[in-house]
Amino acid sequence: MKFTQYFLFIRQRPDRAIIELAWIERVIQNPLKEIVQEDGRIRMWGAVPEFDGKYLRVILLEDRETVHNAFFDRGFEP
Repeated sequence: MKFTQYFLFIRQRPDRAIIELAWIERVIQNPLKEIVQEDGRIRMWGAVPEFDGKYLRVILLEDRETVHNAFFDRGFEP
């Protein structure tokens, strides 16, 4: 996986540091839902059973390889 500088910076926050890279990879490999934004970035969601089944949103750049953001999405409904 590749990462933007933004991702690496924001990952230092305590609420983001708990997100395991394996969870991000799993969402990328098998998303429950995927939306391409107007700017070309891709939003993907996936459940993380290890974290009480919460849903992780991963934002990729248009290259589909570079992670720009990842966070637990409280408002996601499958």
